[in-house]
Amino acid sequence: MLWLMTVSGVFSAAMVMIVLAPALQSFPPAEAIRSSHLDFYLRLPLDTPSSGSLNRFSFRKASTFRNAGQCGGGDSKYSGKFGVCDPNLVHVAITLDVEYLRGSVAAVNSILRNSQCPDSVFFHFLVSDTSLEDFVRSTFPQLKFKVYYFDPEIVRDLISTSVRQALEQPLNYARNYLAGLLESCVKKVIYLDSDLIVVDDIRKLWTTSLGEWTIGAPEYCHANFSKYFTARFWSDERLFGTFAGRKPCYFNTGVMVIDLVKWRASGYTEKIESWMKLQKSNRIYELGSLPPFLLVFAGNVATIEHRWNQHGLGGDSVRGSCRDLHPGPTSLLHWSGSGKPWLRLDSKQPCPLDSLWSPYDLYGYSL
Repeated sequence: MLWLMTVSGVFSAAMVMIVLAPALQSFPPAEAIRSSHLDFYLRLPLDTPSSGSLNRFSFRKASTFRNAGQCGGGDSKYSGKFGVCDPNLVHVAITLDVEYLRGSVAAVNSILRNSQCPDSVFFHFLVSDTSLEDFVRSTFPQLKFKVYYFDPEIVRDLISTSVRQALEQPLNYARNYLAGLLESCVKKVIYLDSDLIVVDDIRKLWTTSLGEWTIGAPEYCHANFSKYFTARFWSDERLFGTFAGRKPCYFNTGVMVIDLVKWRASGYTEKIESWMKLQKSNRIYELGSLPPFLLVFAGNVATIEHRWNQHGLGGDSVRGSCRDLHPGPTSLLHWSGSGKPWLRLDSKQPCPLDSLWSPYDLYGYSL
């Protein structure tokens, strides 16, 4: 059973404690399968990248996690006996790269530790370095997961400069291609950024109804939506007219529930790409991979409770200053912005809320 002290209100320098005590029981070893896809999105490089870049990291092995009693065992409802196509699985997609590896590991660890049925969670890791598969297996020996190679060349010519170089990395755009990367039997997926932790049962987010919409995310309609696009965009009716008939609101693409069936049927990958191509010649926005999603989906998003994305904890895109939580309960803390908790903790200059991230950190020491 999961015990979680609800985090709410606005924090100044307060310390918040999250107490976890899941009831556990045995479950079978997970499967770790390399993707067998050979389609356009999954071209493997001729030379597999060296794992030498990982030598400077040492991660502790994650604790053993087992399903709680109500999940059952053996060939039960959440056994995953049909592999990735098991209809009872919760599908979570996260990118993996060396720069954000510590954050990704903490995110996965937080999901497992706070899930009543961790054996029912299947992770889809998007990588541009296939050597990371062995790392995942050694850090999470019982994890159900699959690694998908994302070719950076697919988007390299579509990416324009942004306010922060980290936002220009090709792997940031892999989420645009999930519908083509994942097996056709995977009908829905939760996409999560690497700089967050989940402090609630991920199945609660998974069971959120999307209704008629393709994606679901917490929306923030009080935000100044116009700032995400340039004056050139707002001066051309052919461009801003794309929002006609919609009431667009800002949403953060670091936490999304995606109906892959509807996405595939509507060709949303191609629609996002078309805006990225226009951006290369007309400069209609400034901020990385977010604006194309706003252009395609804003105003047509299934609303998810704000508790599932307490974002902005990394400050703005330049200074990365400390921030407080938004009022209300919290199920997911997101260090979007330039300030990352592992960097601030290592520099001995953490923000108060960074202490909530550290219990999920599996980083050991630098060799």
